[in-house]
Amino acid sequence: MKNLKLKGARAGMDLSQQQLADAVGVSRQTINAIEKGDYNPTIKLCLAICRVLGKTLDELFWTDEET
Repeated sequence: MKNLKLKGARAGMDLSQQQLADAVGVSRQTINAIEKGDYNPTIKLCLAICRVLGKTLDELFWTDEET
């Protein structure tokens, strides 16, 4: 599932994928894969992303799945 919340928060701060990647210590490809839903990041990486973007885990990574 694509992470549009992360992409929106990143874009809202006018950060490129590369800039966010540099800030949290991963590759641009990792950020791209998270946004595309191809990679499930560790909690440590999730927290680092949240700190940089000024968001909570719930705001960026919680999904409301309808059943």
